[in-house]
Amino acid sequence: MRILLINKFLYGRGGAEHSTLTTGRLLEARGHEVIYWGMAHPQNPSYPHEDCFTPHVDYDDLPGLRPKIRAAVDILWSRRARRQMERLMKRVRPDVVHMNNIAHQLSPSFLPVLKRYGIPLVMTLRDYKLVCPSYAMLSGDGLCDRCAGGRYYHCLLRRCTKGSYAKSLVNTLEMYFHHQWMGVYDLIDAFISPSRFLITRMKAMGFGRRIRWLSNFVEVERLEPGYESDGRTLVYFGRLSREKGLLTLLDAVRGLDVRLRIVGDGPLRGELESRVRSGHLRNVCLPGHHSGPALHEIIRSATAVVLPSEWYENNPRCLLEGFALGKGAIASRIGGIGELVTPGHTGWLFDAGNVRALRTAIQDMLANPDKAARMGRNARAYVERFHGPDRHYRRLLAIYRAAGRRGPSATSQEPMIAPT
Repeated sequence: MRILLINKFLYGRGGAEHSTLTTGRLLEARGHEVIYWGMAHPQNPSYPHEDCFTPHVDYDDLPGLRPKIRAAVDILWSRRARRQMERLMKRVRPDVVHMNNIAHQLSPSFLPVLKRYGIPLVMTLRDYKLVCPSYAMLSGDGLCDRCAGGRYYHCLLRRCTKGSYAKSLVNTLEMYFHHQWMGVYDLIDAFISPSRFLITRMKAMGFGRRIRWLSNFVEVERLEPGYESDGRTLVYFGRLSREKGLLTLLDAVRGLDVRLRIVGDGPLRGELESRVRSGHLRNVCLPGHHSGPALHEIIRSATAVVLPSEWYENNPRCLLEGFALGKGAIASRIGGIGELVTPGHTGWLFDAGNVRALRTAIQDMLANPDKAARMGRNARAYVERFHGPDRHYRRLLAIYRAAGRRGPSATSQEPMIAPT
């Protein structure tokens, strides 16, 4: 089978990108031909057909009014993405297309091109973008569902996109244009969610399409676990942004005999560094971005991984990778996290944003290093059984075949596939 994998970024930037690339390796290892398509970027590796990618755009570095207007128009409907996809289709014809994140840098403008060629379309939902203009279901006062039922204007009224009226206006228009005028996402034949929670939230927000459940997987054979540690080291790794609850984490570790390593980069890094300095948090370090073997070694040396998120996490890869490396987790009870972390077995759960509860969980880890090590072994066994590549591959291929047989998915009256 020839599969076209689409994601706007095609280097190891975050969870959606890692999922796209690991899915490609999984399919190639089982004899399929994989083609990638997305946006050109200086950090991309070399790809066949990369001349068919859309041009690189950085929304934080657009000089002048005219480029910003052009970027806004492309978010609504990118003619360049449509032309580049047409160019690719004249070279290769995939048997199925599997998309992850396509909003903004690509836009869904290329979907009619693929549908004209009769190619089955599959999309994995990595966030809430199809029901929330700003994708995260967050507003200035925390978790938000005001846009339920297509009331997208709340994004503009509350400036949900980076506190900007202009950016919020573009995202609001984008939602009305794509969903209520064009109906372009109706062209997709099968939707996948990595978590049961996202399925529930999407349905509550008014998404009427059938969604199949297929959790993320990790390449467990490539990750050697480490069960030993000093009994007092916590590691967070991932994007440094406000919704990840990292400010809550700093408050929770203050005065504790614990070493906290916050690995990664993102918009909150400067504030985190400032708070560490001003608060004299000598037990906290921010070593910057690490990946591959260097990151794995940092995680293996820890006692547990920590994920104090304060938004509706989907199926966070950081937890699965931590599990595969032999580490239990201290994580907030929010979104899809509870589907992965079993209290007392693979980690600790606490109420999101609750400094005292998070602190108590950390203290329990410090007081019971043998318990933490046992949870790490349980976590490794859990991912081997439920999140390995073979199980994922079988179910993914079944979804591809079903998308080819059935055509467009049914409406909300059709029952969702039950998780097993």
